Amino acid sequence: MTERRRITPVILSGGSGTRLWPLSRTGRPKQLLSLTHEETMLQLTARRTTGARFAAPIVVANAAHADEIEVQLDAAGIADARLILEPAARNTAPAIALAAVEAEPDALLLVMPSDHVIADVDAFHAAIERAVPLVEDGWLVTFGITPTAPETGYGYINRGMEIAPGVNRVKRFVEKPDRGTAQHYVATGHYSWNGGIFLFTAGAYLAALDEFAPDMAEAARTAIGAARRDGHQIHPEAHAFGRSPSDSIDYAVMEKAERVAVVPVDMGWSDVGSWDALHELAPKDEANNAHHGAVIAIDTNNCLIRSEGPLVAAVGVQDVIVIATHDAVLVLPRGDSQQVKRAVEALKRDGHITLDKPF
Repeated sequence: MTERRRITPVILSGGSGTRLWPLSRTGRPKQLLSLTHEETMLQLTARRTTGARFAAPIVVANAAHADEIEVQLDAAGIADARLILEPAARNTAPAIALAAVEAEPDALLLVMPSDHVIADVDAFHAAIERAVPLVEDGWLVTFGITPTAPETGYGYINRGMEIAPGVNRVKRFVEKPDRGTAQHYVATGHYSWNGGIFLFTAGAYLAALDEFAPDMAEAARTAIGAARRDGHQIHPEAHAFGRSPSDSIDYAVMEKAERVAVVPVDMGWSDVGSWDALHELAPKDEANNAHHGAVIAIDTNNCLIRSEGPLVAAVGVQDVIVIATHDAVLVLPRGDSQQVKRAVEALKRDGHITLDKPF
């Protein structure tokens, strides 16, 4: 019996996570925070791909977070992770290209954002195994999340014919829809959410880049070839990587390649992309309140109240989000937490320190 090739996790940890301001900041983004468990989002992501089936991960991250990432991985018992530190942000396609160049050409790369929740890890692993035979045959595979609502904040994947048990050809990727279109997608039963998780060989991904984004492939090869190495840290050559176009993997590769498949999976996924999403995930009391930290709630219903320092006392309120850190307080209606971006935009205009400085 042929021994199965181990899968190399590629964890993308370059995001700034300001949708969860004031807790998440560019100096300490949400993947480095403990939001849903005692462990951080990064630690949970790394832990779900450990064991004999998986090789040591490659983490692609912002150089400013290198020391904290190493501390967190060490605390989680993740040994021998390679840490590729981007000299500049160039979106997901170039970040993955760096990892693909660093890996062996036939390496199976499981690409994952560092800040998502997957509640049913067994279902995730089963989906991975359904994808592996096609990946070994040169296909590029994405994982389609089973929709639970007509969400307008996610892209969707239109599934085509089944080409293997539990695997479909991708008919098309579609942009974030309006409400009516999202309702139609969910009603048809032929669409999945695009969760940004992928499986392919390093060679297949680089071959696709060579065809559809050759400048990006060349920049990654040159940057890794001239990289400075310091223990497990890899510093791609800045000038070479800076020449790379900036694009997502969806635009650069997945929407253009011919042999692209999707594995639909229901695995309790969330991108924790808003305070409302965190309220949904968090344990709640009999009044549907989710509390964290020093909080007193009296005659309060349907709220998310989180304090990282000062006592927060809520009396006679409902459907609000209150997030307090040592240096900032956010208050907004529950159900409209995407509006935090308006506060972030105002802070950017003012150059306010709370966007960058860890609290």
